[in-house]
Amino acid sequence: MKLFVQIPCLNEEETLPAVLETIPTSIPGVDEIEILIIDDGSTDRTVEVARAHGVTHIVRHTTNMGLARSFRDGVDYALLHGADIVVNTDGDNQYPQAHITELVQPIINGQAEIVIGDRQTRTIEHFSGFKKLMQRFGSFVASRAAGLDLPDAASGFRAYSKYSLIRLNIVTRFSYCMETIVQAGYKRLAIASIPITTNAKTRESRLFKNIWQHMFQSGSAIARVYLMYRPMALFASVSAVFGVAGLIPFVRYLVLLWADSGGNHLQSLILGVTLVISALLSMVIGVVADLTRMNRTLAEEQLDLQKLARYGD
Repeated sequence: MKLFVQIPCLNEEETLPAVLETIPTSIPGVDEIEILIIDDGSTDRTVEVARAHGVTHIVRHTTNMGLARSFRDGVDYALLHGADIVVNTDGDNQYPQAHITELVQPIINGQAEIVIGDRQTRTIEHFSGFKKLMQRFGSFVASRAAGLDLPDAASGFRAYSKYSLIRLNIVTRFSYCMETIVQAGYKRLAIASIPITTNAKTRESRLFKNIWQHMFQSGSAIARVYLMYRPMALFASVSAVFGVAGLIPFVRYLVLLWADSGGNHLQSLILGVTLVISALLSMVIGVVADLTRMNRTLAEEQLDLQKLARYGD
C-alpha cells in the first residue's frame, strides 16, 4: 500500500523543514510513504528547501491558483503515481505530523474512506472565543448539509482513500474542505474523525483575510454544493413557505367575505395569488434543478469510469 503525503505550499520556506522532518518514515500497514509538494506560486525558496530535504515529487504552479486547485492537482499527481491513500497536511506546521499514523488507520482497516483530524478547536489557545464559536457553527452547518455529524468540518488535516478521491469532484476555487464533506455525505462515503492536537501558531492564515471572509466563502461553498446535490430539498421548503404564507390572505379574504364587512378586499386576494404562484414557481424550479442533478449524477458516473481508466484499479 502506497501513501502520499501532499503539502500545498505558498512561501513556506521557514516552516516547511519542521513539517518534512516530522513526517513518519514508517507506518504499520503502509509499504511506501512518498512526500508531494504542491508549490502554489511561491516566490521564496520553498521548492529548494523541499529538494534539500529529499523531496522528489513536486507540482508547481507559476501563479497562485488557490487551495482547492492545489489539492486537486496534488491528488491527480499522487493517483497517477500509484497512491492508495493521500494525506493532506499544511506547510505552516499547524499539525503534528506524527498524527498521520493514526489518521490513516481507519482507511487501512477498512472502516472509513475519509478521515478528518479533529483539532478540538475549543482547546486551541490562539483561537478567540468568537472564532471557536464560529468554527463550531460552521461544522454544524456543514454536518447538517452532508447528513453527517463531524466535530471539525473545516480541518484540512485529512486522509483520503483512492476510492473516495475517484468519487469526489472539486469544482470550487476557495477551499475543498466543505465541498468534499457535502459530496461525501451525498455519495455515502464513510467518514471518520480522530482527535488531534495542533502546534503553536506560526503565522496568519493566507487562505482568507479575516474570519468574516472565511465564513462567507465557506458558507457559499456549502450552499453551492448543497444546491448541486440536494436541490429539491431546498426548493420544496421554499415552496412550502410561500404556499403556507399564501393561504393566510386567502383565509382572511374568505373570512371578511363571509362576515360581509364591506369592501372587496382585493388586496388580500392579490397577495394570496402572488404567494401561491411563487410557491408553484419554486416547485417548478426545484423539479428542473432535480432533473439537472440526475444528469450530473450520470455525468459523474461516467467521469468515475474515466478516472478508473486513468489511475488504474
